[in-house]
Amino acid sequence: MQEQVAIIVGSGTSGLAIAACLSQQSIPYIILEREDCIASLWKKYSYDRLHLHLAKEVCELPYMSFPASYPKYVPKNMFTQYLDDYASHFKISPMYQRNVESAEYNEVSKRWFVKARNASSGEVEIYCAKFLVVATGETTNPYIPEVEGLNTFTGEVLHSTQFKSGKDFKNKNVLVVGSGNSGMEIAFDLANHGAKTSIIVRSPIHILSREMMEFARIIVKYLKPSLVDSLMVLLSKLVYGDLTKYGIRRPTEGPFYMKRMYGKYPLIDVGTCKKIKSGEIQVLPAEILNIRGNDIIFKNGKSYPFDTIVFCTGFKRSTNLWLKGDDYLLNEDGLAKANNPNHWKGKNGLYCVGLIQRGFYGASTEAQNIANDIKSIM
Repeated sequence: MQEQVAIIVGSGTSGLAIAACLSQQSIPYIILEREDCIASLWKKYSYDRLHLHLAKEVCELPYMSFPASYPKYVPKNMFTQYLDDYASHFKISPMYQRNVESAEYNEVSKRWFVKARNASSGEVEIYCAKFLVVATGETTNPYIPEVEGLNTFTGEVLHSTQFKSGKDFKNKNVLVVGSGNSGMEIAFDLANHGAKTSIIVRSPIHILSREMMEFARIIVKYLKPSLVDSLMVLLSKLVYGDLTKYGIRRPTEGPFYMKRMYGKYPLIDVGTCKKIKSGEIQVLPAEILNIRGNDIIFKNGKSYPFDTIVFCTGFKRSTNLWLKGDDYLLNEDGLAKANNPNHWKGKNGLYCVGLIQRGFYGASTEAQNIANDIKSIM
């Protein structure tokens, strides 16, 4: 058994942020990472054309800015290089291929005991520490919903984490399930490469441009959030017009209210709306009823044949399966329970970072708070 001061679970952007902050406070730690690299979602499980949707200055990790030469909206390859440089600068060396199977607090020794299976050797390793930081992220395990007849589908079925580029789908009928930012951008990429693209949009969505998001970030410092929401809806109507005739409805609640209350992000348009209006992307406003071979039948009674389905249906967290005895910090879905400002701090030296749906900026703030808190206790 190996005793540590702090154990971090996960070496995505949140794990890297807390590691750097602990280093700045000279607090020893180890990182347990189930994959074979840092930031595996970015390096292995994201599509090629991905860029940061927000300006680089709000996406930096603590204590290290992006290079001045980087564009305002950083592309995937440059972002992963930044993360590699970040890990190198702060001498972050995770213990890879360690899949945490349990973490439990011992009241007698006042320590967290973590069991992790080494994927290389197959052996279970035991670690203990005074502090445990959950940094496994919001995007842990890809989720595909149960659909009647999906096993009969004769074409290709992908989760968004398996999609790389639309170039392999030219002239194919492709259905994108899910209208979040990934779904809309993947649909755009497919249409750009000549795929006959359809996307299911069931729920009302707010559509904003990058410029609108940047404007909102500036004016929220001076105006009430409700007024910022009203301005964003007005700008969206002016820029994109009435989208109901294309099958897209706007929510009654404002975009940033919905983000704050439900963790539901507005759609950052990268050109998808133009493709929808031109007919290059077809919006299907109904839910799938079942699948029969290549035919997908919808609840509105219509059916269409497809060659490929891309599920952009998000992720599930598995923290509740291995974190034992916590009924305070995280909910059953693996996200932080409490509202700001203390959502990052649990009991008995348990912390979480990057699990409140506040993006890179929020995770960076949390990481600094956690490191400061641990330092004050030591």
